Amino acid sequence: MVERVPLAWLQLTHEKLRLVAAVAGIAFAVVLILMQIGFQQALANSGSLVQSALRGDIFLTSRQYEDLLSSKEFSKRRLYQALAFDEVASVWPVYTGMAQWKNPEDLLERAILVIGADPAAGVIRVPAGQDPGRLVLPDKALFDASSRTEFGPIADIVRRKGSLETEVNGRKIQVIGLYQLGTSMFGINATMLTSDLNFLRIFPHHSQDLVEIGVIRLKPSANRNKVRDALVNSLPRDVNIETQEAFAARERNYWTSHTGVGYIFSLGMFMGFVVGAVIVYQILYTDVNDHLSEYATLKAVGYEHSYLASLVLKESLLLAIFGFLPGLAIAKVLYIITARATRLPMDMTPQRMGLVLVATLVMCSLSALLAIGKLRQADPADIF
Repeated sequence: MVERVPLAWLQLTHEKLRLVAAVAGIAFAVVLILMQIGFQQALANSGSLVQSALRGDIFLTSRQYEDLLSSKEFSKRRLYQALAFDEVASVWPVYTGMAQWKNPEDLLERAILVIGADPAAGVIRVPAGQDPGRLVLPDKALFDASSRTEFGPIADIVRRKGSLETEVNGRKIQVIGLYQLGTSMFGINATMLTSDLNFLRIFPHHSQDLVEIGVIRLKPSANRNKVRDALVNSLPRDVNIETQEAFAARERNYWTSHTGVGYIFSLGMFMGFVVGAVIVYQILYTDVNDHLSEYATLKAVGYEHSYLASLVLKESLLLAIFGFLPGLAIAKVLYIITARATRLPMDMTPQRMGLVLVATLVMCSLSALLAIGKLRQADPADIF
């Protein structure tokens, strides 16, 4: 067993340029797969940032709700009906809408998501030192510090001066603080948090009695799932009633399964796998073909086909490891660059690295199995 590993290594290193080409090809496939997985996960995670950030136990949305950007309204009376349950501690309406934010530097307008709620509700956590109670004052708001840069250096100005003034939907708004939420790949490039009354000032045609999201908080002793089931059985069928996990999962599922973007990323991962498999197969097939007489000689002196096949398989596994490591390093750098440029949640998790390593090993092993078929042509009778 000790003698077999060096032989596979010598086979690989005999042609240095071929080895470099194989490692580069596998590294390219690894980078492609990791980037596609990263984008797909960023797609899912960024799509549900708001849902995951809301502080509540059960959430109400319109039965016609598909995604946050096109969410429909439902009657605020459903929240008051839910408040009648003994296990419910409080209910809070949350308004959401896309408005036009004017960059105070270049004066260009861009779409921003505005979230409006009673400051006393604390529906979104704000950093220590920020007083959300000040949002009850007219035309005050908090700005998401992780918003994209084209909205202006808002975070820097607020940290330096304490506040700034701009326009949202043509109305003067004073940003008095910052909070942290994040951006998504689907039109939410910046968010702004304000009070429910300020939201209605920014959107004067929005009815106060219609809300986009209802937040329900339960008493500590309440069973969340039982209360949710009770609400489903009692409230009219014009609302969805979900736990926070289900609410966020439905948003992620919409973007990954019901839009073309999720399909494109899945196709990209598959294509990366195919590209890597083809490259490894071509390298191993050429290697076997070039050394066919040597393999025939080994068969003539008594080595079995299984031993020769194991050499090719070990070559493929060595290629997988040597190609995976530089591919992982390059992908990590690209993750950092992409996260800084787009503000998307691009995280290289151990689970993701392990998954792609296994996929790389499988990819190279399958290519080896295909190349092993060429070994059967190594007939000693043709050589001697």
